Amino acid sequence: MRVRLDLLLDCPPDAAWEAVHSPAVFRAVSGPITTAESLEPGGFPQRWPGGDHRVRLRMLGVLPMGTQLIRLSDEMLPGELVVHDEGGPLTGAMRIVRRWHHRMAISDAGDGRTRFRDTLDVGAGLLTPLAWLGFWVFWQVRARQLRRLAPGWAAQFGAAASPGGAS
Repeated sequence: MRVRLDLLLDCPPDAAWEAVHSPAVFRAVSGPITTAESLEPGGFPQRWPGGDHRVRLRMLGVLPMGTQLIRLSDEMLPGELVVHDEGGPLTGAMRIVRRWHHRMAISDAGDGRTRFRDTLDVGAGLLTPLAWLGFWVFWQVRARQLRRLAPGWAAQFGAAASPGGAS
């Protein structure tokens, strides 16, 4: 099943591109429902590199949810930049999820803002509708956090150029 957001964010596309590569932004938009702790030597990097990163997730900072693999790759399409996360749950309650593809697509809205499409395809066998409902709620909180944080991203991430010319 699919959970999807289609948002206009108050920031330029290059700032949104840098934000989706930021572990700090990942943690901020996951809260307050979920907290994440890096399981990698050295902790969270300043910027996600491509490849794998393991995290431990907790609901509301207390209830263990298990570990998750974040497996990022970038895709540059004409007029759109996409980050894919094709990792998924490794242990704990989230392990019921067997199929995971998180896609964050960034494009220029044409007015100094960013069109941000945030899509999660998830499968959990017979429990898929229940998992979908939980992720749908989480995605609504995520949308609120994205909208709240986006206006500060241009200043936070400076004049970093986006690859592929999405802006």
